[in-house]
Amino acid sequence: MSDAPYLLRTDDQGVTTLALDRPQSRNSLSLGMLRALREALGLIREDPAARVLILAGSGPAFCAGHDLRELRDRDYDPGYIDALFQECAEVMLAIVRLPKPVIARVHGVATAAGAQLVASADLAFAAEDARFATPGVNIGLFCSTPMVALSRNVAPKHAMRMLLSGDLISAAEALRIGLVNELAPPAELEARTLAFARKLAAKSPLTLAMGKEAFYRQAELPLAEAYDYTRGVMARNLQALDAREGIAAFLDKRQATWCGR
Repeated sequence: MSDAPYLLRTDDQGVTTLALDRPQSRNSLSLGMLRALREALGLIREDPAARVLILAGSGPAFCAGHDLRELRDRDYDPGYIDALFQECAEVMLAIVRLPKPVIARVHGVATAAGAQLVASADLAFAAEDARFATPGVNIGLFCSTPMVALSRNVAPKHAMRMLLSGDLISAAEALRIGLVNELAPPAELEARTLAFARKLAAKSPLTLAMGKEAFYRQAELPLAEAYDYTRGVMARNLQALDAREGIAAFLDKRQATWCGR
């Protein structure tokens, strides 16, 4: 099994699905899994046919976080630990920096770094019976790196409750606090997520890329600087052929044809 691919990739009408494929370990983020994810994200970044990415998990869970057995088996070696968390940070940053929308499709549980993966995605669709947690505090290891993505997605009080208690929360609660966008019956989750991803894939890839980058950059800026930055983005966007085609199509009441420039 160690020689089997960590990920399963499928492509469908501009939508790429990457499924973590270590169901026997609840798709834990071992060093090997993280390296496979980073490599796959790099390939998807350069693939013009991949317009939207869905992150999913095989088997009974989405992702149970880091592989604690691997940590123990490595005898908590400092070099290994440094490489593990560096790789994890690179994967989460690659998701945010990917110039294409990323949707987490969550079933079962998403805990610790698995919840971090959900929070790092641009959008998240979850099964109605999915559950989420940052339970590190329960084993004496605070979820400090998952906290980065979690605290940028939900209000501080909600983030702190998850981090300090380590309790599992329901999909309904995750929806209420803004960790996920939409819930679906388990049997419908895959189809609903794919339908929404196809809707995004039909839009201008250039516009989506510009908009996603601008969203994350402006969020870190003071208000006045955010407006200065985004007005420049809009001015550049208006010079793109896709923007002019989109405006013309809207005024002419026809379907736009995107060229990606």
